[in-house]
Amino acid sequence: MKREELVSYLEGLLTPGKFKDYCPNGLQVEGRAQVRRLVAGVTASQALLDAAVAREADAILVHHGYFWKGEDGRVTGIRRQRLATLLAHDMNLLAYHLPLDAHPELGNNARLAQLLGWVPEGRFGDQDIAWLGRLAKPCDLTELAADVQRLLGRVPLVIGEAGRPICRIGWCSGGAQGYFEQAIALGVDAYLSGEISEQTVHLARESGVAYIAAGHHATERYGVQALAEHLGRQLGIACEFVDLDNPV
Repeated sequence: MKREELVSYLEGLLTPGKFKDYCPNGLQVEGRAQVRRLVAGVTASQALLDAAVAREADAILVHHGYFWKGEDGRVTGIRRQRLATLLAHDMNLLAYHLPLDAHPELGNNARLAQLLGWVPEGRFGDQDIAWLGRLAKPCDLTELAADVQRLLGRVPLVIGEAGRPICRIGWCSGGAQGYFEQAIALGVDAYLSGEISEQTVHLARESGVAYIAAGHHATERYGVQALAEHLGRQLGIACEFVDLDNPV
């Protein structure tokens, strides 16, 4: 299909214009006009670019792209090498950040709920990015952490009393530890995100609300994977998700 048709479809699906983001969403680097094969991944690292080259991809779709606010904009070093790879192989780079966190079906937080068996009941945080809900079957913190480890394939860092009963839960993928205090005020028993900060530990200990840091990459694999599968079904282009391990 034509590149413009793919971009237009994604614009309608993810509605990036509704979000105030930290990077441009949509087509970040222009490549060839026709897209027949697409490679998806969490971050547009050199390793993902190389994987896309090996698969003769026409386009790369990611959650973490380039041109973040506050970054040094000079094209040198690693930035130069990445852009050189894209341009040399005439590959398109498409990136969707907050729109992919927030999508009600294909987004990172929606997919976490589906995977972990949680029942969404509301949203909170800036631009309603964070989610609020309950466990389908209440359990204690130890059991919840074990489910997270089994289903996400990563040992989470857990702050809280092992036997604490968990029913209400808040979550937001990636680096969303800043929403923890809002989740506490909303009456959750536990909050899950990808990352954790020093002050997060004190908030958990002093509030009694459990905090689960399950990994930035581990919590943000599923949105872009679901989006790629959706594009393959709906648009008939070959889409492959490439999961490059990241311990963070």
